[in-house]
Amino acid sequence: MITGELKSQIDAIWNTFWTGGISNTITIVEQLTYLIFIKDLDTTDSRNQRVAKRTKKDYTPIFGPDQEHFRWRNLKELDVEDCHSIFSNTKDGIFPFIRTLGSEKSMFSSYMKGAVFGINKASVLDEVIKKVDRLDMENKDTKGDIYEYMLSKLAGGGKAGQFRTPRHIIKLMVELMQPTIDDTICDPSVGTAGFLVAAKEYIDKNIDQTQLEKHKEHINSSMFNGTEFDATMLRIASMNLFLHGVTAPRIVDVDAVSKDNTLSNAYTLVLANPPFKGTIDKDSIAPSLSAVTNTKKTELLFLALMLRQLKIGGRAAVIIPDGVLFGSSKAHKSIRKEIIENHKLDAVISMPSGVFKPYAGVSTAILIFTKTDNGGTKNVWFYDMKADGKSLDDKRNLLVDEEVFADFTSILNDPVEMEDIHENFNLPDIVARFRDREYDTEQNRSRTEQSFTVPMQEIIDNDWDLSINRYKEIVYEEIEYDEPKVILQRIEKLNEERMDLMKKLLV
Repeated sequence: MITGELKSQIDAIWNTFWTGGISNTITIVEQLTYLIFIKDLDTTDSRNQRVAKRTKKDYTPIFGPDQEHFRWRNLKELDVEDCHSIFSNTKDGIFPFIRTLGSEKSMFSSYMKGAVFGINKASVLDEVIKKVDRLDMENKDTKGDIYEYMLSKLAGGGKAGQFRTPRHIIKLMVELMQPTIDDTICDPSVGTAGFLVAAKEYIDKNIDQTQLEKHKEHINSSMFNGTEFDATMLRIASMNLFLHGVTAPRIVDVDAVSKDNTLSNAYTLVLANPPFKGTIDKDSIAPSLSAVTNTKKTELLFLALMLRQLKIGGRAAVIIPDGVLFGSSKAHKSIRKEIIENHKLDAVISMPSGVFKPYAGVSTAILIFTKTDNGGTKNVWFYDMKADGKSLDDKRNLLVDEEVFADFTSILNDPVEMEDIHENFNLPDIVARFRDREYDTEQNRSRTEQSFTVPMQEIIDNDWDLSINRYKEIVYEEIEYDEPKVILQRIEKLNEERMDLMKKLLV
């Protein structure tokens, strides 16, 4: 959560860059990310060594005997000029060391070859290091919060419209999809790799150590995949995954919906929040996507891309703008028809417009579907999310206990607590009801409730419309009014009382 204290700390770092002559936002983000990465390398290496010692397992340290001076704990103690020399040395410095991390032929190592130190003044580096050192990096959300706040400074969200998906929404989507050790996961608009990192955390939490060790090669080299055409985001995503134990993530440098991306039938799970309201040059769009939805709109093309890239039986959870649900153009209808008629649409979760504030106020929904190539949609489960645990204004104040907010699945077996917080926090209810959506208790719920199911035929009859308001029934509370004669008598009596008071005042 973006707190006032964190904002102040980042603003102070931001100001140090500015006064030091570095004003380009993306440059600041990238340089700050390198420093956070270097700091986390030290923390991660120390933690892994302790775990290895406790479990009596072999572990190869990140820092060799000749690289101890690259550890954050040692860098921050150096003289200002000596520290800057280690960063600026293009032969034996810390950046050449960073480029050697990961396997020799991994995409991580190839993207890190483009990592360049960009702080020319030793005094600026010294000040930034001191301020980064004060950041509480033990909180796993802090790095994401930093990216979110820094990217918010880009005018209009930046040229790529880069806004970090709120972590609790990412966690909700991961909990709904429940990734397994056998999954091959992709985010086709990977950004800072928030979805992939959350999926890795879910795997680490829910799979025993023996299985994790058995599937180590799959986890490190083929389980986590993404596409991204922004060079800075490629490095940020790769560093983020590396710090979460994925040594060779497959983050591909390509425009996902272009002709250059030919991958198909490759993944078992897609988690994504693709760019909204963007357009792409029609001549560069992959023909296989245009065949499904003839459009230049990125939000529609990405859905077609996901269908192409998923294996049969593969699942997807994707955030879309509300317009995708009810848009009346041929392209909008064709992609909805494709998913509903030729595959299996599982759920539509409507989210309140404040979820992305203060960075964007767009109304969104989560679409969940399964690739079948032979239909399968019978009933579609709808949920009307009204509260996500934070105020829906620009302040986004937390409305529930911080621990419950951070780990809302911990109360799934406590219906009393779920009910107590439901008015302010719907996410536990969404997870519980989604998992029960095939049972009669959920199938038979009234359409006046927050969740209900709609038969496929009814959706077809409504021209493939998936907006929840098309199917939700609203109960209007009947208000009884007195007869006009009674109201007039009441007014006359009030008039008389007013006149009496006026007379008393004039005496």
